[in-house]
Amino acid sequence: MIVTNLNHPAASNGREASQKKTTGSKTLQSKTLGPVSDLERHLPPEWWKDLFNSFYLKTDGDVVENDLNTVRDVDLVLQATGISKDDHILDLCCGQGRHSLELASRGFHNITGVDRSRYLIRLARKRARQRSLKVTFSQGDARKTRVPESSKDCVMLMGNSFGYFEREEDDLKVLSEIKRILKSRGKLLLDLVDGVWMSKHFEPRSWEWIDQTHFVNRERSLAADGKRIISREVITNSEIGVLADQFYAERLYAQEEIIQLLEQLGFTDVKPYMRVESESTRNQDLGMMSHRMMISAIGPEKKTRAKVSRKTLQVSVLLGDSALPDKVKMGGKFNKEDLETINILKKNLEKLDGYKFQYIEDHKTFFNRLAARPPELAFNLCDEGYRNQATMELHVPALLEMLDVPYTGAGPGCLWLCYNKSNVRSIAASLDVDIPTETYFDPSDQAANLPSLFPAMIKPNCGDSSIGITQKAVVHNAVELMSYIDHLREILPGVPLLIQEFLCGNEYSVGLIGNCDKFEALPILEVDYSELPADLPRILSYESKWDPASPYWTSIRYKEAKLDEETHRKLIHFSSRLFERLECRDYARFDFRADAERRIKLMEVNPNPGWCWDGKLNLMAGFAGMDYSELLDLILQAAVERIESPVQ
Repeated sequence: MIVTNLNHPAASNGREASQKKTTGSKTLQSKTLGPVSDLERHLPPEWWKDLFNSFYLKTDGDVVENDLNTVRDVDLVLQATGISKDDHILDLCCGQGRHSLELASRGFHNITGVDRSRYLIRLARKRARQRSLKVTFSQGDARKTRVPESSKDCVMLMGNSFGYFEREEDDLKVLSEIKRILKSRGKLLLDLVDGVWMSKHFEPRSWEWIDQTHFVNRERSLAADGKRIISREVITNSEIGVLADQFYAERLYAQEEIIQLLEQLGFTDVKPYMRVESESTRNQDLGMMSHRMMISAIGPEKKTRAKVSRKTLQVSVLLGDSALPDKVKMGGKFNKEDLETINILKKNLEKLDGYKFQYIEDHKTFFNRLAARPPELAFNLCDEGYRNQATMELHVPALLEMLDVPYTGAGPGCLWLCYNKSNVRSIAASLDVDIPTETYFDPSDQAANLPSLFPAMIKPNCGDSSIGITQKAVVHNAVELMSYIDHLREILPGVPLLIQEFLCGNEYSVGLIGNCDKFEALPILEVDYSELPADLPRILSYESKWDPASPYWTSIRYKEAKLDEETHRKLIHFSSRLFERLECRDYARFDFRADAERRIKLMEVNPNPGWCWDGKLNLMAGFAGMDYSELLDLILQAAVERIESPVQ
């Protein structure tokens, strides 16, 4: 017996925001601690992970968005290092790329910028595209980058970006990483705060207007050991209220200390070049940028090695079997669009240097071929599952592990977890990720209490590729609910169902590439339903992926999401936490949608997401200025780095 409960309330997730202020279409959560007697006690140990966002460009924009400062800085770099336009240069902690772009505008053409902030790297790429300047920007940790060993003629660390870490040992790791990256007797230029001067002259309190509606209050104090300055900024919008209450710190090095550190690491010709003072367009509080020093050095001499070209990596690309039936696809088999997608994949893989690809599509000989000649790496793109059975997608990496073949993407455990949507829901809730209200329904139950939370979405608890989700999956009353449950019992016998509140707001996808603390967050995608006929529910149905004749296929578009900084940060944060907890690897996609109250909730997690040229992941890469082959290369690089790293 199945009963629909006409009084079923929407479940609460048990979390309330501390304060909320609404302006237009934007709901902001404001938090402030009020008076604080000890700034150091409130300092997050990894404050630098979240601080460098659009607020940073507001509060420090008078200096770091100041063209005069940038031009002067680059003039000093050229004087201190004597670099030439053909030199390979790394701008470490490059921020929004102002120094890299200034160098590129002067004809330097081998420039790489690396920074921890996703927001600033995206902005740097955008500005490079707008100005048609060729600079490679990537996200990374300054203590361990992906930059090849002995590959750069010069490393510059500008804009007072040294000394952020809680432990001095981590600052030493940054200098050691620079030493690794530099060629023999390569050049280093450090631009950092004059610690001795700053410890005696910092302003304990200040405030200033940063534009017509925003002002910032600042507090500063020395740490208990006297080695760091702890700063606090309360950013306020005069119409809305407090936008941010944030803490950060910087270690104070004396000139002699830095020279000694560099010499201990084997750097030579270490010398202070000159004192640097910044200009402010607001003529206000310069803070940690007010009195800096530049120090130049020559890297250690390295033994010349015979140049050995990188060994070509033998890669087996694992795909679905086009000769076998496939229940998920339209008509139950591979169609011409699927075969064309595979051809486009092969053409783009062949563009990549350093790999030799072979393709394994025949599942009858799958195991024997891999066992007879194990590749150095398997590029696992068999998202159809072994023998084209979706429930056996996890069997492919399981077989690879039995054969001791390293492979890209998620392991069997992760694929199993994410295939079952109720598993993901439980884990997401434990991480305080917002999730939709839903009821789990097992067709084998003799009795069930079904909620009448309408409109509702009904979908299989297990599965992917939108199987079982059609325009009729959105139900508005008990009659439609029971009718669609009966339909799913017929086409998917025995499969548990989820009856979920229908999320009717904006829909987003987040793509992450990489591992651990080295994620590359692609620009967030938004689904555009504006051209879909009004009588159809706004969902990515089965037809939108498999039926070219459907209005879902022809009308739905995708665009880069335009989000406020807090929403963008929240989506990336949720996705990163889920990536790590679910043990995703190398790449994954996370789908979210807003409810009627504009609260964004997780819909599902896609480890080994669709890799095709017209899929969401490649569209997001396109927003970042990457082509299809670059996306594929990025996934392969993430896997190779993970496999070669002893830590992972």
